[in-house]
Amino acid sequence: MKITFPHMGNLYIAIEALLSELKFDLIIPPPSSKRTLTLGTKYSPETICLPLKLGVGNFLEGIELGADTGLMVGGRGPCRLGYYAALQQEILYDLGKEIEFIVLDHPKEDFVRFKSQIIPLIKAGGVKALAKGLALAWEKLVAVEKLERTAHYVRPREARPKAATQVLNRALQKLRHTNTVGGIRKLCRQECDHLRDLIDRNAQEPLKVGVVGEIYTILEPFANLDLEERLGYLGVEVLRTVSLVQWLKNNLILSSLGLYSNRWLRINARGYLHASVGGHGLESVARTVALAGQGYDGIIHILPFTCMPEIVAQCILPNVSVDYQIPVLSLVVDEHTGETGFQTRLEAFVDLLSRRGQGGLQHDSACISWS
Repeated sequence: MKITFPHMGNLYIAIEALLSELKFDLIIPPPSSKRTLTLGTKYSPETICLPLKLGVGNFLEGIELGADTGLMVGGRGPCRLGYYAALQQEILYDLGKEIEFIVLDHPKEDFVRFKSQIIPLIKAGGVKALAKGLALAWEKLVAVEKLERTAHYVRPREARPKAATQVLNRALQKLRHTNTVGGIRKLCRQECDHLRDLIDRNAQEPLKVGVVGEIYTILEPFANLDLEERLGYLGVEVLRTVSLVQWLKNNLILSSLGLYSNRWLRINARGYLHASVGGHGLESVARTVALAGQGYDGIIHILPFTCMPEIVAQCILPNVSVDYQIPVLSLVVDEHTGETGFQTRLEAFVDLLSRRGQGGLQHDSACISWS
């Protein structure tokens, strides 16, 4: 069994740790690229969202490298994620790609089915290997997020341009080859220190912008055109509001035990949205309200074209922007999004935030939502 899977940011580092411990042949597709998008767009329904198209492209590139099995998650609720695996499998079959799929659905939906999906992953290495693989995968995922958060803090303050990105990329590759829990934690501490050493102590305090929106377009750099890096080099400290670690804790572990509630999201979004609309729609609204109260300079809302939950949030956020006096920029991405126009919008938004902070704009004229 040679397993491949779609990319979503640096999640592949954790998946690699788990499947390698289970003794599977793992085929990591090349990082998402224009070729990946071209392949996915060519063979996917025109109006389907960008994450599915890139996923199809990832699977096709993995198959080219010899993969015979695809690993994919299922989903529940209004978001179309729950249909991705079935649709991707049909697309690949229509192309003559005889590939088996292992689809991991939420255990709370159907535990018997979830158990049957897990068994093929356990057979090769056994329960002990599964436990060790899960522990390593979790530690690596935690380390990835700590390293990325540190890079977000350092980029707008660094003495040497783009040094933080170079150190981060080297640290992530070292992390891939570290296979003990103690070693992972030590490496994370050391590399975070290396990143902080890049800070120019005389640097001005940067603007602070929160990023909300659909999880894939927040986490996958190719899908968001390296949004976090671009903002960092425009002098902006980024707060990524989506955490895979927290998402797994809440929606997989605590939710399966009946211990998770989204009540705090509903409380924050009160007056704008009273219930979940699927995906991260409710969270996008609630997080924007929360960050406005924490003194952030602005919010960037990023979503794939045709994403229903985020379209609902996008319609609401202009009201939040006016009520809380915080600028909101909505960015919709698909296969037609161009780098030049994307960069221009970011520069204009950052300029607006800078002038607003210097008193060059009246509050009511700056509280706008662009899309």
